[in-house]
Amino acid sequence: MHFSQIDHPKNVNSFGILPDGKEVLCYTLQNKNGMELSVINYGGTITSLKFPLSNQEKIDVVLGFDSLADYIASYDLPNAPYFGAVIGRFAGRINQATFSLNGKEINLTKNHGVHQLHGGVKGFSQQFWKVKKISEGDYPSITLEYISLHLEENYPGILMAEVTYMLTESNQVIVEFHAHSTEDTLLNLTQHSYFNLDGHQGNVTNQDLIIHSTSVLTTDEENIPSGLLMDLKKGAFDFSNAKKVPIAIDNTFPLTENQKVAAVLTSEQHNLKMTVLTDQPAVHIYVGGNCFGQIKGKEAVAYHPESGICFETQNYPDAPNHKNFPSAVLKKGKHYHHQTIFAFETL
Repeated sequence: MHFSQIDHPKNVNSFGILPDGKEVLCYTLQNKNGMELSVINYGGTITSLKFPLSNQEKIDVVLGFDSLADYIASYDLPNAPYFGAVIGRFAGRINQATFSLNGKEINLTKNHGVHQLHGGVKGFSQQFWKVKKISEGDYPSITLEYISLHLEENYPGILMAEVTYMLTESNQVIVEFHAHSTEDTLLNLTQHSYFNLDGHQGNVTNQDLIIHSTSVLTTDEENIPSGLLMDLKKGAFDFSNAKKVPIAIDNTFPLTENQKVAAVLTSEQHNLKMTVLTDQPAVHIYVGGNCFGQIKGKEAVAYHPESGICFETQNYPDAPNHKNFPSAVLKKGKHYHHQTIFAFETL
């Protein structure tokens, strides 16, 4: 059964007004176990994810802001956090903001020095998404749509993109992307939530991390991939066995073919475990969340460089500039599909 915000006002609240006058709404989904997921249609952003603990308390395990104004202002921080947003058209960096497609050089907008990061000056994370469908029942879900116009951030083709967030009975958050384009284009979508299983007020470096990868992309001093992979065995980023979340990590870990489990995060404090499953070629893992004392997070929390950890399931950064990387080209009329699952369980 589908319902609208008019039918169920208790599940929908105003979250603020954009400069162009559009109202942003916050939609809250809840499964039968009491797990709650809140999403706004600015950036297709997850603003909160509350998990019920055994003592009836709910813990919010993602970082975010209390107001639309703060989300907008966060893109002017020295290092924009992209809290909870959909990243597109291309997640990660593109070297020199340039790539070739069908023999033609395409120069994208630059928003990270001479490079492009996370889709450009105003990527999908800063766009108004249309809510297409909301479903209730055992698997509550919301589907949002964004139409990216031809040459937006200089990407070719009109791109129709959808993201669906679903809560399952088994406490999984399923994120599913679908897209198609009117022309050959580049596409690499991801979900950019920062997780902290001790609660968004905590420090993520107290938690245990496993990464199901045997290699890592090597990069230069600007974090641009070299095109080479480095074996992880017994190296600093060998997380084949559980280790504490590192203070500094901003790296891409290739996943083996048909592999589902990308990473596992565990909190001893709350006996809570999150498993990240995906059909994507890699997971980019980043620890951060610093708001530089300029913006307060939810509940007036001062986020710092170890506030949360991102699991950006995606293609390789700078993929179009490396022939040995998986292709990120979406052909005209072809269908893009991406599924990632964040599965929660108590231990």
